[in-house]
Amino acid sequence: MTVLVLDNPELIAKAAVASGFNAATLMAEGNRPHRMKFHYGFNKHALDSSDRAIIRQHAAYLRQNPTVSVRIHGHSDNFGAEDFNRFLSRLRTNEVARLLMKEGIAESRLLVASWGSARPLATPDDRAANRRVELEYLDQDMAKAL
Repeated sequence: MTVLVLDNPELIAKAAVASGFNAATLMAEGNRPHRMKFHYGFNKHALDSSDRAIIRQHAAYLRQNPTVSVRIHGHSDNFGAEDFNRFLSRLRTNEVARLLMKEGIAESRLLVASWGSARPLATPDDRAANRRVELEYLDQDMAKAL
């Protein structure tokens, strides 16, 4: 048996659309969006339009599930001073939080953590993979415990 593993979100999305997948139906069923990580270019903190669209899908899910909160983890690579890296990761998390609030999600449901380069996803040399924001869903009991 041959197994093909795709780690290219754009290619996966094109294949899904070609096979008749409808994201609107998925959102109507109340399922949360699959994509939880958003990557950035070097020294950048702005999301591209496709990432903003997925964040809006997360907002739709959160509106449909008012007892769910989300923690937004901001990260950077290890290039440069750590103070700047923490600042850059904070800019990234704040942008995602602002977009969610603009879409109607209460600030009280958003928990923000900016880690700088302290929690790499990949090896420190894989800088592109480490420049990211991650979303983590929390139910009401978990959010109260924090």
